[in-house]
Amino acid sequence: MTEAPLRLTELSHGGGCGCKIAPAVLSEMLSHMPAAKPFANLMVGTETADDAAVWRLNDQQALIATTDFFMPIVDDPFDFGRIAATNALSDVYAMGGTPIMALAIVGMPVGKMSLSDIGRILEGGASVCAAAGIPVAGGHSIDSPEPIYGLVALGIAHPDVIKRNRDARDGDVLILGKPLGVGILGSAMKKGVLGEDGYAQMIATTTRLNTVGPALASLPGVHALTDVTGFGLLGHLLEVCRGAGLGAAVAASRVPVMPAAVPFAKQGIGPGAIARNLDSCGNAVRFDDGVESWQRNVLADAQTSGGLLVACDEASVATVLETFRTGGFGDAAVIGRMHPGAAEVHITA
Repeated sequence: MTEAPLRLTELSHGGGCGCKIAPAVLSEMLSHMPAAKPFANLMVGTETADDAAVWRLNDQQALIATTDFFMPIVDDPFDFGRIAATNALSDVYAMGGTPIMALAIVGMPVGKMSLSDIGRILEGGASVCAAAGIPVAGGHSIDSPEPIYGLVALGIAHPDVIKRNRDARDGDVLILGKPLGVGILGSAMKKGVLGEDGYAQMIATTTRLNTVGPALASLPGVHALTDVTGFGLLGHLLEVCRGAGLGAAVAASRVPVMPAAVPFAKQGIGPGAIARNLDSCGNAVRFDDGVESWQRNVLADAQTSGGLLVACDEASVATVLETFRTGGFGDAAVIGRMHPGAAEVHITA
């Protein structure tokens, strides 16, 4: 009898950015960390929930450093490598930078996986780095009980264009660059109910590099940038609100969602991270009665390699949307606005 093909997702207890530790749990873990000593050249560190650390090299250059890795969200090794690498590089783009180099993070169950499958994961990651114009210049590997892959990503930007979560302003318009639903489609795939079109939608969005980040960051009217990943749109928008000391209002009907994800969301299919994310948001997110339960789940869905979330002034909206669309992000849409008040998110229908 021929053995069934190995399914990567069966080798791990979670997948993609849905593996992230819940925000509330992470906050408790970090609460006992001693305060970091001040460094004059550390432009962005742990004081805000930003996407990467930034070190000023000189008046013209700042170094962006980040790392991201997770367990398989798909079964195809090459696609897994592509998704993980795209996701890791996104944090550099989200700070307004351009990647310059990557290091691979590799943990594989060598006795359970074939060396050819492991090689395909590495090839997938390298193909994305090649598309970004950077080398995989090294890395580190271990024999791990579950497959893990990701990158250390380094980038460069002018210090004046670095975008922090805390820099969103009152009245800023919120624009999301990619549709939601990655975690929901991943859950449907694990259940064996995701068709070819749904899989194609998931792969298309999770392997699209957020290369528009530097162009967006260079626009004077863009005040803050982040990418939407494991904490869902709600969790990452709350990070922007808390950093800026502002509230936000989002219209659920305006948030782009992958078409294939909608019927699964209405059936209640989705990763366990949805409940964790909603619980972590607590009373900081308020839903109007007209917001349906499936929409709430989509807004908290753990995204892997998600879109850029932009906070910009009203006069820059058309330019931001055009920048997204010129860069291949045709689903980019205005979803809400920042406003004075407590660091909370109000979701309207």
